[in-house]
Amino acid sequence: MEFDLSSQPEIVQQAYGYGVQGWDLAMTWLLSPAAWSQFGLLVLAWLLAGLIARKLRPALATLIDPGATRNIFSAPRRFVLPFLALISPLLAYALTGIGESIVRSMFDSGAVIAFGKRLFLFIAARILVRDIITDPFLKLLGRYILLPIAALYTFGLLDVVSAALSETIVGVGNIRFSLITLVRGIIAGSLLFWLGQWSNTQTSAFISQNEEMRPSIRQLLIKTAEFSIFAIAFLLLMNIIGVNLSTLAVLGGAIGVGLGFGLQKIASNFISGVILLVEGQATVGDYVELDGGEKGKIVKMMARAAILETFDGRWVVVPNEDFITTRVINYSDSGSANRFEAPFSVSYDTDINKVPALIEAAVSTHPEVLDLPYPPDCELRGFGESGIDFAVEFWVNGLDDGDKKYTSDVLFLIWNALKDAEIEIPYPQRVIEIKGGLPKVDG
Repeated sequence: MEFDLSSQPEIVQQAYGYGVQGWDLAMTWLLSPAAWSQFGLLVLAWLLAGLIARKLRPALATLIDPGATRNIFSAPRRFVLPFLALISPLLAYALTGIGESIVRSMFDSGAVIAFGKRLFLFIAARILVRDIITDPFLKLLGRYILLPIAALYTFGLLDVVSAALSETIVGVGNIRFSLITLVRGIIAGSLLFWLGQWSNTQTSAFISQNEEMRPSIRQLLIKTAEFSIFAIAFLLLMNIIGVNLSTLAVLGGAIGVGLGFGLQKIASNFISGVILLVEGQATVGDYVELDGGEKGKIVKMMARAAILETFDGRWVVVPNEDFITTRVINYSDSGSANRFEAPFSVSYDTDINKVPALIEAAVSTHPEVLDLPYPPDCELRGFGESGIDFAVEFWVNGLDDGDKKYTSDVLFLIWNALKDAEIEIPYPQRVIEIKGGLPKVDG
């Protein structure tokens, strides 16, 4: 049955032509003894591959599975283990290849068995995407890129589609490129992006585990590795899609001019961030206070800014330049000692010579109060209106805020020590003198 499609669009005529060719090929296969023998070989190869895989997979799984063992080979062995699901279609592909040489020698034809080989590869690709790949991004690429390409290859249309995409030229302004270049760029860019992300994650984890380096040096190496990985990925992508890398020199010059005029603040913050990481004056984990009033613990240092987390849970983004051009107080929350003091008063009836030793002994019982660089020191500060003023100075690791309440704990110790020693803690008292005496009330 033929239809007159001369008035229809060219794409409709091409699709109809492919459909007619497919129908003629199918009818040829159905009426050909050689085709039926090849169908039989395909079925036999699939059944034999399934039988071998059923016996082989448990043995290989036992051999490869590391169990609870942890060594340098454990991770690669666990990575290989899921790929055992590909044994059956790949064995069928190999057995079909052996049968193809026999069939071609007998019938001088192997179109059906060649189709079967490609079909087994499609089945392997489907198992790979469905059962083996666990990364969401790679699974998405497999579902919408790998499987369609495998399907086109199975039906012998991959070369046809590639040629059609190569001949289709599109233009954006003065730039002209073929659709195959666009498709190649999307595929390569997606894979390079994922590979860059994965490499950056692994590199950052490896560097972060090296505790012998200063935290600032670790951060600098992590940022350098991240920049290098994605720069290499970008250059590879440009090479894959056919962009002449020498033309990037012009782009680099334009970017340099932009940095010099419009992006000087960004460049300044970037350079300031590098200086901070190299010098290590402020790094992740330090508690800092800036002249502008911003204060908090540095939780992240980025290329442009640092993020401070306050004790009330707020995040403050501070440009790196502020750490260089303004005064910064670094309390060094990451392990250094800080001094605090707790003021108190006693009654004028107290023998104040006993107070310093009593309070110093009480404060020393706190488990986090240090003896070095100095032990607790109680000092007389002055004679107030209602009592005698003292203050005890003490050193601790960390800050007196957040989950640490050092001053509050010390004041509790002072209160209990004074109560146990029966020393009165004064409160404001006033003496009122009425001149001329109290007025008389007539009764």
